[in-house]
Amino acid sequence: MKKDEPPFDFPDTLEGFEYAFNEKGQLRHIKTGEPFVFNYREDLHRWNQKRYEALGEIITKYVYELLEKDCNLKKISIPEGYGVIVLNPNENYIEVEKPKIRVKSSSDSSYEPAEKRERKDKVSKETKKRRDFYEKYRNPQREKEMMQLYIRENGSPEEHAVYVWDHFIAQSAAENVFFVAHSYGGLAFVELMIQREADVKSKVTAVALTDSVHNVWHQEAGKTIREWMRENCCNWVSSSEPLDTSVESMLPDCPRVSAGTDRHELTSWKSFPSIFKFFTEASEAKTSSLKPAVTRRSHRIKHEEL
Repeated sequence: MKKDEPPFDFPDTLEGFEYAFNEKGQLRHIKTGEPFVFNYREDLHRWNQKRYEALGEIITKYVYELLEKDCNLKKISIPEGYGVIVLNPNENYIEVEKPKIRVKSSSDSSYEPAEKRERKDKVSKETKKRRDFYEKYRNPQREKEMMQLYIRENGSPEEHAVYVWDHFIAQSAAENVFFVAHSYGGLAFVELMIQREADVKSKVTAVALTDSVHNVWHQEAGKTIREWMRENCCNWVSSSEPLDTSVESMLPDCPRVSAGTDRHELTSWKSFPSIFKFFTEASEAKTSSLKPAVTRRSHRIKHEEL
């Protein structure tokens, strides 16, 4: 804690923060009716950030309750005995599509030769280096108030993505998997592709990124991954341009289009209609061997500019 900085002592309920959700699902202050204000105290950015995170934890629990109650999703802790949560739509998620004989996954380390395990260990170490770089990039003033206890096999968003893939998605019979990855989730997805490229390509039909912070150069994504992303991904980024307007990109990966808002936290919400249209077209294209309209449009614009 810095000098003259208030203690990080925050309420553990929405009511304690004097916030509530109105009938439209909007978070509003109980007394003033105003939206959430990040800069609650001037010149105390770190304290404001901690307050924001504390409120975020409460909202996360609230959303989980809604998903279980209103959407009939099931909450599972992973690994067993730990607190990381995965939500499954139903008990038979492994058989959501036609049953088929499961081929042993390339991620099963029990049958891997020593050289392959060594390569995986090297990739894991490199991933940690890149994660540390991005943590500094996202918040250079970040300080640790306490020792972090990492959850086994889920110590980072990247590890968590791989764990969920190996233990849930890869085991399901689903042949049309869709991803929506927001912000750092886009980086985690690229890391998943780097480690499970063939498996991801065989099951994933399309990927919608929203204001993703991934970087195919820093993450050292190979040419085949970049080519697959150009054909099967689209990134809805924060922009003042109308929804779906093409946005120039300096990176050789997926097309970028406007999310219809310049607010990072609203990019997923604002682009949902376009995302589901993109998914529908991708699913139809997979059957007819055509490409989604968003990708075709983006490629046409790119070639016209060249």
